[in-house]
Amino acid sequence: MKTKDRLFKLLNAHAQITVHDLSLKLKVSRQFVHRLLNELNDDGFIEIVGKPPRVYYMLKQKTSAAYVSELTEEDEQFLNRHFLLVDPLGNLLEGLGAMRYWCEKQGLPIQKTIAEYIETRKRYLAFYNKDYLIDGTEKLLTTKGIQTIGIDKIYYLDFYAIERFGKTRLGTLMHYAKQGQNKALMKQIVNEIRQRVFRLLDEKKIEAVLFVPPTIDRKVQIMRVLQKLLNIEKPILKVEKIKSPIVVPQKALSKIFERVTNAKNTFYIPEQAPYNRILIIDDAIGSGATISEIGIKIRDKKIAKEIFGLSITGSYKGFEVISEL
Repeated sequence: MKTKDRLFKLLNAHAQITVHDLSLKLKVSRQFVHRLLNELNDDGFIEIVGKPPRVYYMLKQKTSAAYVSELTEEDEQFLNRHFLLVDPLGNLLEGLGAMRYWCEKQGLPIQKTIAEYIETRKRYLAFYNKDYLIDGTEKLLTTKGIQTIGIDKIYYLDFYAIERFGKTRLGTLMHYAKQGQNKALMKQIVNEIRQRVFRLLDEKKIEAVLFVPPTIDRKVQIMRVLQKLLNIEKPILKVEKIKSPIVVPQKALSKIFERVTNAKNTFYIPEQAPYNRILIIDDAIGSGATISEIGIKIRDKKIAKEIFGLSITGSYKGFEVISEL
């Protein structure tokens, strides 16, 4: 057992204890004890009472459930790569700090919850291919209500949410970037997805790209920002959003036939140069109706022979309404 874990157990066993006593019980120097206590203090686990030369250390209430013992470097790196949340004050928390906060709010034991999160997340990571993309084509093909599929393949960069733990890292970033019109988060999204996007462009020999236009009027439109920041040096296909007297966003529609009808009648593809392979990029996919219907219109105009779709986030199975976006 690590010395820091042994020290924590001693603090948990004593209402108050001095550095001198901790040094004797742990059989280490006072300087080393001070260093470990400073680390626990920085993490918000302990309280310091008294004044020199009589200084006592004690655990803060309810901190024992939030202390992580024997967390491997591999597990900590896994949390840093995958676990992210935004607290009610708008602070972005990542990794172990985010997990500690989440467990505290949920009243959960952190050690057990970390193990359960890693196991759950790894089950979803099994859906990734060698290029770290999720093939969502089968889900689109089996979605009842979509009779004609307008694309050849569709990929996600991540699922929007997973069981029990809610939104994924990319799902969280997408939600707050879009709802808060936050350019800093949009830039972070691009930094995290750029390599995989350009790998897909190269491997599929994509010749032109189409960015799905927004439905809801916002001062900062995430798809326009993503287009600018990705800076894909290929022709950008034109697509027009047809305005209606009352704007009906896809997320407001709960029936698949409504989403298909909406997508079919709200996008117009003008005549433009033909290509062999194109890529349609969207921020989130629930039913897949939007990308599919845009693909159908592109085929009708004979603009592309093969059409691929790419979504930053997508639903896990069946037709799921990602209504938050």
